[in-house]
Amino acid sequence: MTQPIELIIEEPALGSFVWRLLETDANGANPKVLRDAFDPADTYEAALAAGQRALHSEIRRRASGQPQAQSA
Repeated sequence: MTQPIELIIEEPALGSFVWRLLETDANGANPKVLRDAFDPADTYEAALAAGQRALHSEIRRRASGQPQAQSA
């Protein structure tokens, strides 16, 4: 069984955007942080692109059976 992963972009401070990957249970509930941005991005688009790269990396890691990565 797989757990859904959600990519979210937040703006904790004006003009500072961070991405976060959340993993939920099979029903989409009880989200927990799987990985998150180490440094904020200057634009929403840059944070989204970085988050998408992290999501694709996580998908490839899971497909290969490697152990879970620590938060960035």
